[in-house]
Amino acid sequence: MIRLFAGAVLLAMPAAAMAQEDYDGEVDWTMADPFASRSPYDIVVRGGLLQHNDGDLIQSSTILTDLLPGLGARVENRLRDEAGLVQFRRSDGRSAHPTSQGITLRGLGGNASSRALVTLDGVPQADPFGGWVAWSAYDAINLGGAIITRGGGNGVDGPGALAGAIGLYSTMTDGVTASAAYGSRDSWDVSASAGGDLGNGQFAVDGRYGRGDGFIPVAGGQRGSVDRAASYEQAGLGMRLRFDAGDDSRVEASLRGFADRRDRGTDFTDSKTDGVDASLRFVHDPYNATQWLALAYIQLRDFESGFASVAAGRNSVAPALFQRVPATGLGARLELRPAIGGTNPLRVGADWRRTTGRTEEDFFFTGVVPGRHRIAGGSSDTVGAFAEWTSGDPNDGFLWTLSGRVDRWWLAEGYRLERNIAGPVITDLRFAARQGWEGSGRAGVRWTSDALSLRAAGYRGWRLPTLNELYRPFRVGAEVTTANEMLKPERLWGGEIGADWGRGDTKLSLTLFANHLTNAIANVTLAPNLNQRQNLDAIDSKGVEVTAEQRIGPATLRATYAFTDAEVDASGGAAPLDGRRPAQIAKHGGSVSLRSNAAGPFGGFATLRYIGKQNEDDLGLLALGDALTLDAGLSWRFSDAVSIEVRGENLFDELVPAAISSSGIVERATPRTLWVGARLSF
Repeated sequence: MIRLFAGAVLLAMPAAAMAQEDYDGEVDWTMADPFASRSPYDIVVRGGLLQHNDGDLIQSSTILTDLLPGLGARVENRLRDEAGLVQFRRSDGRSAHPTSQGITLRGLGGNASSRALVTLDGVPQADPFGGWVAWSAYDAINLGGAIITRGGGNGVDGPGALAGAIGLYSTMTDGVTASAAYGSRDSWDVSASAGGDLGNGQFAVDGRYGRGDGFIPVAGGQRGSVDRAASYEQAGLGMRLRFDAGDDSRVEASLRGFADRRDRGTDFTDSKTDGVDASLRFVHDPYNATQWLALAYIQLRDFESGFASVAAGRNSVAPALFQRVPATGLGARLELRPAIGGTNPLRVGADWRRTTGRTEEDFFFTGVVPGRHRIAGGSSDTVGAFAEWTSGDPNDGFLWTLSGRVDRWWLAEGYRLERNIAGPVITDLRFAARQGWEGSGRAGVRWTSDALSLRAAGYRGWRLPTLNELYRPFRVGAEVTTANEMLKPERLWGGEIGADWGRGDTKLSLTLFANHLTNAIANVTLAPNLNQRQNLDAIDSKGVEVTAEQRIGPATLRATYAFTDAEVDASGGAAPLDGRRPAQIAKHGGSVSLRSNAAGPFGGFATLRYIGKQNEDDLGLLALGDALTLDAGLSWRFSDAVSIEVRGENLFDELVPAAISSSGIVERATPRTLWVGARLSF
């Protein structure tokens, strides 16, 4: 009762000037960009891309434009407000292990690899080796917004969009903005962006630095003398250049780097992630004429992590494994939108992505000296061609879309070598190269009349196993999971129907979905403390997604809810999983937010977020309880250039279980965290 009263009081506060809407084709998202679309109902997606296409309107889609960096805000936590969008772990990038930060939607879990396609300015963001996402890398970027498209088949963005697509888009800063905040546990968060004209173009530079002493990850009452606070330190710097290249054409180049240092709360558990991304593109996008885009990019990643073995009673700790993972991603894309009847209904193009990487591991420690070394890895290539036709008016009458994509994939010869450091080779394996074809696509319609829109879509998507899933065995405590070089690609068939209604200051949206994911990759229990990555027969997921939005004077009240009924279909060695819920997938999730939308000097926000009970393991023997958290903040802009903000995370100080070991040790997500800071803008 006390918590509900506190939540009601905070929700009654005025909230921060932020925007969030379901994508209905009427949003004016220019992001202060001189190359904004001239169509009255196009969402403009920047970052060197062509204007947004209305094809996504036939699926459940949401845009977010309140991704301001600084003052403790994190992109990944803002995304959690969208019901049904979950990471493998409930903890965020300050305390979670970096390899546990894959993201998915609609109950299509299985392991830590992402089943939603995450892109930044059109460039895929999954780690080239492991498929997880380095969320801390985006906190240093001045993001103009994100488009979340639920459901698979969005093949124009590339393969991998099984559960949906999350498009992040950077924006060019005009002037100087900066923020600095101090928070709980001696935490600092400093960010700055600067940009302006440069010759016949623009430049922008963004940077961020954050650190904190952290909290003790192990829940109270289970801690021992080896447990301590898990500190973190993270930084990023990026630069973008844009130059005119003739009428309606431009060249863009971007370069960014980030560094992430985390500790897991005991000795020998430090992790380090360094990354550098670069992209170059040429964009030609005249209004009502033929448009085209050419893009090339590179991703460089270097990840290191230690793993520890903690004795019963948690009074002693020893190193268990040290891992280093260098990986590279390369890619290119060409897209053409010919002018047909004064519009651009057709998209055709091709893309290529290559990933290479390996894991280098020391293990079997005697004291602090490793006895064995392992190296495993390989490479993959995917080349695909796509076409999509979208026709009609998104605001009046019928809108329909039809797309198809075909991909050729290759897995080069993989390898795994194990040897005693002071002795002979134990295992020297080579895994045969493989290749194949996959198809994907979607079809859908949307009918709009006055305030009501009805939509329906069917789709197919696929995902190639990551190099990590194919070749790297791993251990967590006493649990050993072996790799499986014969994993098959995951394949999804799905569909949805939905209705959207909006009149004046009120909006409602309802979506029913059903998905059938065959060859779903999961960590399957074979024996006590022994697992293997395997292709399950299928995961069947169906459910309901609801959003409701009401503007109330200077504020907007928004609620989201997702009910997800997911079930494993398994046979053979995985038969014990048959009929069970996939690990790390909750049946219920939702949020209620109140955010200001006025331009006055005072603002704030409050968000109640709920996540339901979920299983930690594939057999459902270990359960993570549900959690209700409250985030809130207030701001005061006392001049055109300066504002002061206070905000809090998990104000109830709720115990949010993020993981549980086979011995019952519970790891928690972020406890109550308070921030106070200032934001400058010139």
